[in-house]
Amino acid sequence: MKMVKTSVTVLMIVLLALAPVSAEELKEGMKAADWSFKDADGKEFTPAFWNGKVMVINYVDPDESDLNEPFTDALKKAYDNKLLADETYDGFGIVDCEATWKPNFLIRSIAGDKAKKYDSIILFDYDATLRKLWGLKRDTHNVIVLDKNRVCRAIMRGKIPDDQIASLVKLVIELQSK
Repeated sequence: MKMVKTSVTVLMIVLLALAPVSAEELKEGMKAADWSFKDADGKEFTPAFWNGKVMVINYVDPDESDLNEPFTDALKKAYDNKLLADETYDGFGIVDCEATWKPNFLIRSIAGDKAKKYDSIILFDYDATLRKLWGLKRDTHNVIVLDKNRVCRAIMRGKIPDDQIASLVKLVIELQSK
């Protein structure tokens, strides 16, 4: 019996040692950690691509790609009304491919449709690297707002309540001038 307990203890220690170490969960006021992902054409992107811009990152499970569409539509409307400028703002998506049963070719097709609709870049996180690094929620649509210095100013894990959409869009607009 003692041998079984010892074996179980050793196994648990080994598993804990091999488990991926996650960084501290991203919270408002924290500088966001770096990452690197590719788009459907294989072009690599890092946060440096958007240096000096306010970033709105939609980190999305493909099964929940429409969950925060009212927010995305509100941002598009603000952009169309010239309240958001290309020089100071950019919004893009990162697909959490690990969170779905869908094959990668289908994910790229769905993402391509979204990229065209919002004239945006879509990147692919095949092994949930960013979800683990930033402590994002699985099986949903996360929205992260980073200021020009990559400091997190808002993070929504899940559906953005309708009554918070306008204030979140206002925050993005205001961050451009800071």
